Amino acid sequence: MSLTESPQTTEGRQTQHGVGGGVDVEAPPLQSVLTTAELDRRPSRPPDHAVENRALIALAQQLVVSPASILQTLVETALELCGAQSAGISLLESDGKNFYWPAIAGQWAEHVGGGTPRGYGPCGTVLDRNTALMFSHPERDFDYFAPVVPLVEEALLMPFYLNGKAVGTIWVIAHDHSRRFQSEDLRLMTNLGTFAASAYQTLRSLNAVQSIASIVEFSDDAILSKDLTGIIKGWNRAAERIFGYSAEEAIGRPGSMLIPADLPNEEPGILDRIRRGERIDHYETERLRKDGSRISISLTVSPIKDATGKIIGASKIARDVTDRKRADAQIAMLAREAEHRTMNVLATVQAAVNLTRAETTAELRDAIQGRIQSLANVHKLFVKSRWAGAELHDLIARELAPYNREVDARVRIDGAYLLLEPNTAQTMAVTVHELATNAAKYGALSVPEGHVDVTWTRTPEGQLTLRWKESGGPAVSPPTRQGFGTRVIASVIQQCNGEMRFDWNPEGFACEIVMPT
Repeated sequence: MSLTESPQTTEGRQTQHGVGGGVDVEAPPLQSVLTTAELDRRPSRPPDHAVENRALIALAQQLVVSPASILQTLVETALELCGAQSAGISLLESDGKNFYWPAIAGQWAEHVGGGTPRGYGPCGTVLDRNTALMFSHPERDFDYFAPVVPLVEEALLMPFYLNGKAVGTIWVIAHDHSRRFQSEDLRLMTNLGTFAASAYQTLRSLNAVQSIASIVEFSDDAILSKDLTGIIKGWNRAAERIFGYSAEEAIGRPGSMLIPADLPNEEPGILDRIRRGERIDHYETERLRKDGSRISISLTVSPIKDATGKIIGASKIARDVTDRKRADAQIAMLAREAEHRTMNVLATVQAAVNLTRAETTAELRDAIQGRIQSLANVHKLFVKSRWAGAELHDLIARELAPYNREVDARVRIDGAYLLLEPNTAQTMAVTVHELATNAAKYGALSVPEGHVDVTWTRTPEGQLTLRWKESGGPAVSPPTRQGFGTRVIASVIQQCNGEMRFDWNPEGFACEIVMPT
């Protein structure tokens, strides 16, 4: 059966479902329906805005040259953009009982002028549910499709609106497994359907010139036209918003007013190519706003022809991509910063491991874990400050928290607010960790009555002096050799151009560290 012979009833099933006076009967579930959520589970190609822009330009030009064929141009565009094997439009007839197909492209092109019943078919189901749907082998539910070849392996249908009311569908079909639709196809079909509906609706009440003016006027992209000498002839609202000139200020002036001084050959080159009939594909460049600031734009340029086919000017579509370019630059900067900080962290960890010595494996493990944990603690502070650094009081309090939980605090911390940049903060974290570890093993924190005082000052020139003083611990005597903790402190402090001094006072160990911040 050809779909140009739409059946009114099929094997006892009703052809009307609450439409045109038919009786409402609950229909059985449809086997062939797939929701468009299926598309989100499939891999999808990235958007190609250059191709999409060219398609919109072609549709706009078709409205000028041959308004009556806009629907056929639309389905041919849908066929190409979606890589489909058939594409078409179904519009509801005035009696509301059947759809007719005014435009079809691809393998089903012979069915132009045919249609399907409103109450018994995929198009009616889409209008009933008022949403885009996918179908696979609709002959399982609508048997008049069974003899039609090629069969429908997969179809994507989008409601088609006029005056805000769904009165038809736009659809694309894959006839075999070589093509499966993706979420990008749904996005393209949504945009094409919106464009076509708006254009078709306008054509019913306005002439071709008015319809183009409406589409151009309300586009989010700047659309402007020039004659072959470069004089601006058309300027839409988006152009006013993007470039800052009103239409009255721009029309009649040379388009070169938008060209930066360091791009003097760009506009003449564009006009030369337009005179030769070339279309200039999507590319990114820069333009000047009225206030003199530069913006990044994505530009597509196409020849404008009169009714005889003669080239009379150029149509330009400019999309402001300044924010996107700025975001791309920010991402690149953050990536470089993340790489730099990662390398710094790894270098610090490597140094901590290399400087660690122990008599047993367990002691070695505990020492390395403690030093890496001190780095982890300071990195939590980096995250808190969005990588601005770490506040010194918070840094010390975190490191000494295990020794400061009793009712009578054993650690006293006193100093003005001071945000250390990341490298200095890492050095200070390792230093305080080593001092605390030594105090817990041999010094004031090794006995219940011991205390530690940590204070610091900072000069106006940025010189930090931190003092660590222990009291109430075992008697102190100078070491006979330099310990591993002391070596770690000396190594990291020297990397930051700092100095340290130790005081082995019998009443309690003290340490003074001086370093730039």
